[in-house]
Amino acid sequence: MTATPAPVHAGIRSQALPLLVAGCFFMENLDATIVTTAVPSIARDLGVTAASVGITITAYVMTVAVLIPLSGWLADRFGTRRVLLIAIALFTIASLACAASPELPVLIAARVAQGIGGALMVPVGRMTVLRTTEKKDLVRAIAVLTWPALAAPIVAPLIGGLLTTYLSWHWIFLVNLPLGVIGFVVGLRILPRRDAAGTDRPTVAPDWLGLTLTSLGIAAIVWATTLVTAARVDVLQAVLFGAVGVALLAFAIRHLLRAPRPFVELRLLRIRSYGVAVGGGSVYRLAISAIPFVLPLLFQRAFGWTPVEAGAAVLFLFAGNLGIKPTTTWMLRTAGFQRVMIASHLVGAACLLAMTLFRPSTPFLVIALVLVISGAARSAGFTAYNTITYADIEPTHMTGANVLDATVQQLAVGFGVALGAVSITVGLALAPGGEETGVFAYDIAFVTLAAVLLLAAIPACRLPASTGGELVRGKA
Repeated sequence: MTATPAPVHAGIRSQALPLLVAGCFFMENLDATIVTTAVPSIARDLGVTAASVGITITAYVMTVAVLIPLSGWLADRFGTRRVLLIAIALFTIASLACAASPELPVLIAARVAQGIGGALMVPVGRMTVLRTTEKKDLVRAIAVLTWPALAAPIVAPLIGGLLTTYLSWHWIFLVNLPLGVIGFVVGLRILPRRDAAGTDRPTVAPDWLGLTLTSLGIAAIVWATTLVTAARVDVLQAVLFGAVGVALLAFAIRHLLRAPRPFVELRLLRIRSYGVAVGGGSVYRLAISAIPFVLPLLFQRAFGWTPVEAGAAVLFLFAGNLGIKPTTTWMLRTAGFQRVMIASHLVGAACLLAMTLFRPSTPFLVIALVLVISGAARSAGFTAYNTITYADIEPTHMTGANVLDATVQQLAVGFGVALGAVSITVGLALAPGGEETGVFAYDIAFVTLAAVLLLAAIPACRLPASTGGELVRGKA
């Protein structure tokens, strides 16, 4: 006979549940970026190129992206309590597998398993809080849930650097074990049971065909990227897998545009402001998201800095991100969404080109200044795109718009890291001889990202200047 846990006081649960879910969010967000400063150490230990280790980040982020739309169906079908507990357990066990990985393919597989756990923890955890929190406590609960997304990217590079320098890269994954165990035990105690069977809401079968085509297409492209960035490049296999991946994604898009209930609603992209925010915004995010991956590699591989020094330097990027936050509403109200977005692209591209001038002899004050400005442009761009996304979305389409936006944002981050890794590999292949060879490879990566950022500004240029004005009119 199974013992039933003693009931938890409703007031305690209302405070503890958001904290538990916030802890899950923190783990998921932390592991998306904590690997960046440990990449050179992982590469040395596993005997692979540093660029190829970037696939561990891509595989994790893209797994989260693809499975986010499935999480709602799983929660309704099996209950939020059961799914969230399984997600925490899977994420924790997969973290242990990551730390114990003897070679890169095993690490990639473990990261995919981590991504599955993360994809279920984030939306199902949020859903649990929203379903069980009273309206009077909702604002406070949402505030608790937002801090991991702000804090994790800022502290991850430094935490990764500290753990890698003073312990080993394995600890960037082992640190999840106590957090996961605590989260699972607390979850057993406080997660509500009333929807455990998922019988209180009708369940609609997910779009398995669309999900399968998309997953296989992304997996093929990720593997092609792995082959390109390997120590011994297999061009034929890389081209083959890349072509298969593109073909599968083309079939997936065709299906998603025709299916009555697709797992992501691509038809919403026909709404102009939403199409620009999700389409152009995702390319913007792709280029910007590669920077925290490329910079630590430059600092460690080309400059000879320690992981701690590299992680601390990247903090200036996120310092600019947070520092400009209080002024973004004023900028949007004064200049308008279109001008802020275009300026973010131009300033971001200029900063990337300035990074091509970084050398070991460059004063750190100059490097820090460029990173702060780049972070500020990044923050303004993200705020503009995220705010305008739902400007013209009807309430009936809000759920589908949210799922598509969340999925595309995650995919953009994954493809951004992959683009950074491939660009570095190409740069190494083209590099001339001499002591600046390593720096040249990163110059190629920065120029590539700057070009992508400028191309992504084209959709924003075509927006009417008045777009989104009603969203900030009258705000302080």
